[in-house]
Amino acid sequence: PGPGRCAHFVLRKGRFCRMVPAAGRRFCGEHGHEEEQNDRKRIPCPLDPKHTVYEDQLQKHLKKCNSREKPKPVYFVQDINAGLKDVAEIPEKQVPLSSLSIEELQNLIVKLKKAIVGLELHLKEQILSHQALQEALNDPKNGDSAFKHLKQQASILGNMEKLHLLGPGRCFVEFGAGRGKLSHWVDVALQNVENVQFLLVERATTRFKVDGKHKRRDSIFERLQVDIQHLCLNKVPVLEKKKLPVVGIGKHLCGAATDLALRCLVESYTTCCDGEDEEPAPKRSRAAQTEVAPHKSAGNESTTEDHKPVAGIVIALCCHHKCDWTHYVGREFFKSVGLGPVEFHYFQRMSSWATCGMRETTSKASTSEDSEDQTDDTEEHEQTLSRTESGSDTLQGILGAEERKEIGRLCKRLIDHGRIEYLQQQGYRAALQYYTESAVSLENVLLTAVPSPSLIPEPTV
Repeated sequence: PGPGRCAHFVLRKGRFCRMVPAAGRRFCGEHGHEEEQNDRKRIPCPLDPKHTVYEDQLQKHLKKCNSREKPKPVYFVQDINAGLKDVAEIPEKQVPLSSLSIEELQNLIVKLKKAIVGLELHLKEQILSHQALQEALNDPKNGDSAFKHLKQQASILGNMEKLHLLGPGRCFVEFGAGRGKLSHWVDVALQNVENVQFLLVERATTRFKVDGKHKRRDSIFERLQVDIQHLCLNKVPVLEKKKLPVVGIGKHLCGAATDLALRCLVESYTTCCDGEDEEPAPKRSRAAQTEVAPHKSAGNESTTEDHKPVAGIVIALCCHHKCDWTHYVGREFFKSVGLGPVEFHYFQRMSSWATCGMRETTSKASTSEDSEDQTDDTEEHEQTLSRTESGSDTLQGILGAEERKEIGRLCKRLIDHGRIEYLQQQGYRAALQYYTESAVSLENVLLTAVPSPSLIPEPTV
């Protein structure tokens, strides 16, 4: 071991532990059991067995262990955006695609093509840019991966500007924020604008955040480390105090996270904001919280009741194969076209064919050609499924690569159309468009929504 380093050899990594032991010790606290310590015994921590603790110091350790359950923030409301958990609607055992017979697969494809009749399948191409990113886009130091991300971020900002969402008196909520790059560029675009707040929602701790770049700016950045499923926006102190119109944004918001974010914005937040401060959430049944509410026209209630605190939604969609029927906001649409949880399960698995197709995969890493649209950035979620998972053996001989790709695309559009109908029934004008080229990202569809004209919230300056 190096000088002043632990003497424990880590076989898995082929090197010595790099922790620093206490003065006079050969081993660090984690590996102290390897030397005599007056017969003191180390045991796995009951909160996280990945580390150990001296048995006689267990109670003291449990009070400060990083894995202990921490107090919930004020904006944590258990399952507020989760959706209806109707056990009767969820199949007990979901059979993988690879286990289906050719007849069963063909039957699914027939149902899919019947369900998409009359839907808008050819999306408008709206590839835009924004001045805020021009310098970065022209920087020769950027590699191919960074350039692709910048092009996507520039187009998202361009679409936001077209919808008049880049302005003063707004709170921008970035769902699945990761490093916070999208919020960073929105902030750059609004550098001369007053009264702007950013909330970065991310359930995991994130390394290499760009938050530090905003310390000397007038805009306010706050991170909310919480799962979107449990986020009650109206309980976030800054929104409770300032009542700013919210703009929900996200870049490659993965699978069910999109549905959770939509419900967070247009149901739990909107409904709570319509109530009194002392009782922000009117009592409703779980079914009423989840099922699509009928759209109220401006004439049905007073203008105060119909006021929408959400100014807009701009989300780059991703990973439909990770959607979940329980959280999905378009369940009523699926039922209206004669589909249910079983078909949804297979369609969301088949949706991966649009970006992965049925390419030959091995246990090795993807080839350079396959990984061209992949990066090591966690914002990109494109991936290749294994042959077993995607059912390629069953499909060999009945569907060509292009046919499978087209079916995957149709599955994505069907799932997305359910989201569009949900937003329309909630009083929003919603649309889907291609916001970047497929060579930049295979997940290149942007969902946008703004309130109907009579319901647009006034900005707070």
